[in-house]
Amino acid sequence: MENPPSSFVISFSIVAVLTLASFASCMAAEFNRTKKKDLKLNGRFCFLPESEAFKLGVAGIVCLIMAHIIGNTIICHTYWPKEHRKSCSVKRPLLTTLLISWVSFGIAVAMIMGATSMSRRQEYGKGWVEGECYLVKDGVFVGAALLVLINGGSTIGSAAIGRRRRAKGPNQVHAQIR
Repeated sequence: MENPPSSFVISFSIVAVLTLASFASCMAAEFNRTKKKDLKLNGRFCFLPESEAFKLGVAGIVCLIMAHIIGNTIICHTYWPKEHRKSCSVKRPLLTTLLISWVSFGIAVAMIMGATSMSRRQEYGKGWVEGECYLVKDGVFVGAALLVLINGGSTIGSAAIGRRRRAKGPNQVHAQIR
């Protein structure tokens, strides 16, 4: 079996590092999010201070988006050649892993963005939505972190499948000329 080119290893090492950084940021955000004891009430108004989860959530979303863009750009331009884009030669496993990657990416982005937004400072009378304060529920950042790992794994898996398909080449039958 041939060794993968160094550009493949470097590119997807970057994707893996960014995925792990996003995962670590989400896990750290879970432990640093605003707790119920931080909530201050003044009559019917509430106040929540900004938590470290806000900064960690922003770091997590930035790393996730960068990993997803880099990974999918490389997959589309390298392992899905232009001459095969319009044909049906793209195999089901590649499309399945790409679909898993995109679905997990979309859900993870929504979860991280919502939880990060709730981790900002919520002033008296302003709150997060319509003057009410909201706390991030237990496990939201952990769930997002797991989706980040699924996203990174399926992106790298798509690249591995694309490499394997490309190495095999198209199945062609040539007529024997006598």
